[in-house]
Amino acid sequence: MSQPLLSHAALIVVDVQPDFMPGGTLACHEGDAIVPGLDALLRARRFRHVVATQDWHPRGHVSFASSHPGHAPFEQIALYGQPQTLWPEHCVQGTPGAALHPGVDWSALNAVIRKGSDGAVDSYSGFRENHGPHGTRPSTGLAGWLRERGVDEVVVCGLARDVCVLWTAQDAQALGFRASVLWDLSRPVTPASDEATRAALQAQGIGIVESTTFAG
Repeated sequence: MSQPLLSHAALIVVDVQPDFMPGGTLACHEGDAIVPGLDALLRARRFRHVVATQDWHPRGHVSFASSHPGHAPFEQIALYGQPQTLWPEHCVQGTPGAALHPGVDWSALNAVIRKGSDGAVDSYSGFRENHGPHGTRPSTGLAGWLRERGVDEVVVCGLARDVCVLWTAQDAQALGFRASVLWDLSRPVTPASDEATRAALQAQGIGIVESTTFAG
């Protein structure tokens, strides 16, 4: 017997793009391992509202190490008074590595939030950009879109667990949604971060669950 449609919950699929997969320019540990399970979850049509985020950087983005001569990928600098990790060039607009992963059936999607398109501001969360030159974190409009549809619960999965998935779940909870992370359908940049990620989620009251919770 099929499970009922979750009408007041939204699934947010974060940055499932080839550049974050093994062989990509910013590969997450075992990032490709989530593709079959994510595809099955989307095909099960459990969520009425499904949103994908998509890193979508212009060339020369401020977060790229190549934009800061003398610095290497994964170094940290100060940017707008906040720590900024410098990344390898990734998810450049219009390149194959920036596409939504072709191994997933995306037909259940209701919306795509492209983030990081401002060349001067990095963007991890699906809800708000990182701190910009004015000291604020501009909204992407996702929170309002969800509220207009009566959503009060957000389930987050994707890449990377220790960066964009974490920030998206934290912002969702801070903005008044009940948030949880599908641990089995997310992967980190580095597995060494998992303990800290779990602690950060638990400290904010964000659920850590498995995709079997929402099996069809």
